Order: sequence, then structure tokens, then C-alpha cells
Amino acid sequence: MLIKNVHIESNEEPQDVRIEDGKFVQIADKIDARDNEQVINGDGKLILPPFIDSHVHLDATRTAGQPEWNETGTLFDGIRIWSERRKTLTKEDVKSRAKQTIREQVANGIQVVRSHVDVTDPSLTALEALLEVREEVKDVIDLQLVAFPQSGILSFPHGKELMEQAVKMGVDVIGGIPHYEFTRDYGVDSLKFIVGLAQKYDRLIDVHCDEIDDPNSRNLEVLATLAYETGLGNQVTASHTTAMASYNDAYCYKLFRLLQMSNVNFVCNPEVNLHLGGRFDTYPKRRSMTRIKELSEAGVNVSFGEDDINDPWYPMGNGNMLDQVQVGILGGGLMGYTQIKNAYNFVTNNAAKTLHISDYYGIEQGKPANCILLNQTNFYDALNEHAEVLYSIHNGEILVETQPKQVKLNF
Repeated sequence: MLIKNVHIESNEEPQDVRIEDGKFVQIADKIDARDNEQVINGDGKLILPPFIDSHVHLDATRTAGQPEWNETGTLFDGIRIWSERRKTLTKEDVKSRAKQTIREQVANGIQVVRSHVDVTDPSLTALEALLEVREEVKDVIDLQLVAFPQSGILSFPHGKELMEQAVKMGVDVIGGIPHYEFTRDYGVDSLKFIVGLAQKYDRLIDVHCDEIDDPNSRNLEVLATLAYETGLGNQVTASHTTAMASYNDAYCYKLFRLLQMSNVNFVCNPEVNLHLGGRFDTYPKRRSMTRIKELSEAGVNVSFGEDDINDPWYPMGNGNMLDQVQVGILGGGLMGYTQIKNAYNFVTNNAAKTLHISDYYGIEQGKPANCILLNQTNFYDALNEHAEVLYSIHNGEILVETQPKQVKLNF
């Protein structure tokens, strides 16, 4: 396959890209087509590595309104409602909903997903289901699974045992929720347990950390210290960290030194963070997003996730990472032209670092031929217009092909 005349990421000059045996084998200013070679005319459009959803909950997707709608829009009512819905889970139920969402994600150019799955269920029904889904969709999407203790580890009966059982069953990543534990001490102890488990079984870590508007919720400093002292470093991810929006600047100045030393990753979930946050404020209302701009400028790796798609925490969502980028840079104060033009990194290259797949991710010679072609010449215009994914190519095969919409104006 030969893809002609495309702008690779933010490159100003168009190039040609050749794919053979599922890999990128040649990238040059001009490559002549061979006899019988499939040729895609890029027509000066933008080609990117495939979109990555760094954080989503496929076990809960498409359960909004079951058994009731979250009318308050709070995180805590979402957890309460999910705890009831969790009692009715079956493998068929979880698999059907997850696959429906995955198809939507793939259609929008996503080829890599990290999904958290609730393991505070003694039957581990959702985990069993998503382990099967991971295997069934492996030819079209790379699915990482996180053992996520939605109701806590120390604050849930046999929480530690369930976490270790989930690891033995085959999850890729170990999660946590220290701010939801009964006490600060429980939160700290849960993080120490998570780190020990990750070291024992050689797993990555991704913690729901300080997803609350409480400026006194400071589990992040504990997680970063553990990452630094154990040497786990960028194997550790802190998701949400919305309490950082409420920290005072003097504390953040001190904290950022530790964050840089620890080399931890951050995941922001822009739409859901803005929706759930500030619910206990009158006015002024907090945005409740982590400090995306400041973290990025400090050299800390930040990526974006969808978090929730039509579930008790977020009633909307459509598997399109362009929505997350647009909301994230708007809420994060990253609307300069150059910032917008390079914002695709939050859902591509930065996310690849978070998920530890950079070795085989990206449009480079010798790497797997995974990419998407957007119906615009640069990311500024692609984001502004929510451009179609014309092609999604996975291991050298066309996974998705989209015809641009036709609009007829009768005036």
C-alpha cells in the first residue's frame, strides 16, 4: 500500500508513506507506485498515529438510567447508582455493551484503549467478560484492562484479595481510588498495597487519584513519592487529580518538583471532570480539571481519556477523542494557535507514553502500520471542524473507510 501526499502529524511539507507486510517501510518526499500496488491519494490531508483513549470504563458503558438517572450529577451518586446496577451484571450484558462502544470508538479512529473494570464484585463478572472481549477484539484494537476497586480496597470486604485475584486473572494494570477510602490512612495504605502488588506481578499502575474538589485530598504526593522511591517512575499514572484545581499555588510549586522527579504520567478526562466537578459549589464554581497547561509546561506527560460513555457518571459520549481534545484545551487554557495545532498529542503520542506502547506506536519506518487519515490538512482545522476519519489503517489493513459528508445549500 502507498499513501500519497499526506502531512505527517505537524509536518508542513507533505510526504508519501509505503506500507508492506503490516509495517511502515518507507517515508519520503516522493515514492513511485509499483505495479499493482494499492494507492491512496492523501490529497494533502493529515495523517496521524491512531487515537488512543487513555481512560474509559467499558464495564459501565451504556448503563445511563439503569436503575435510575444521576440527576444530581455528582461522582458519589454515580457510584451509588452503579453499585445497584453492578448487582445485575452478566457476562453477556457486559460484553454486548462494551463491544457496541468499541465499534463506535474504532469508527472514530481509536485503535488503543485502556479500560478500567470494577473488581469490587465478589463474582468478578465484568472482569471475566472484558478479558474475553480483549481477546475477541485484539485484531482491531489494543485493549488494556485495569483492575479498578470502585468501592475501595481497604474499605471493601476482601478488597485486597479481589485485587490480587484480578491480577492473577490477567489484567494489565493495577488501579486504586485512595480518596474514596474511609480514611486518609486507608488511602495511603491502599497506595502502598497497589505499589507492592505491581512490583510482585510486574504490572503498570493507574490510580483514580484525588478525584474530588477537596484541597486537602493529597494522595497524589504519596503516589508520586512511591513512584520515585521504588523506581517505578513512568510505569505509574495518576488519573483525574481534580483536587489539584483546588490546591493553593504555594503547595503546587512544591508538589511539581516531586512530580517531575517521580516521572509519573497524568490522565485528564475533560468532559467528565467538568461535568462531575464543582457540584458542591455555589459561586464561584470550580472547573475541577487538573492543571493540564502547567503540567505540560513542566515537562510532565499528560494525556486525555473519555472516562464515561453513557453511564451513571456521564449521560452522553460517542467514542470521539476530538471531543475530549476540544473540551480539554478549552478548559485548560490551551487555545493558542500552536497549542491547538499540536493538541493531537494528548490523544496520540502522550497517550502512548502513558500506556507504555511507544516502542511500537507512531508513523516511523519499521513500526506497525497503524494510522488514521483525517479530512483536513492540519489538526487546527481538523479539530475545529471535527473532521471525518477518512481511513483508519491497522497493521496495514484498512479497518475503517468513511465518505465525507455532502452538504447542499439551497441559497
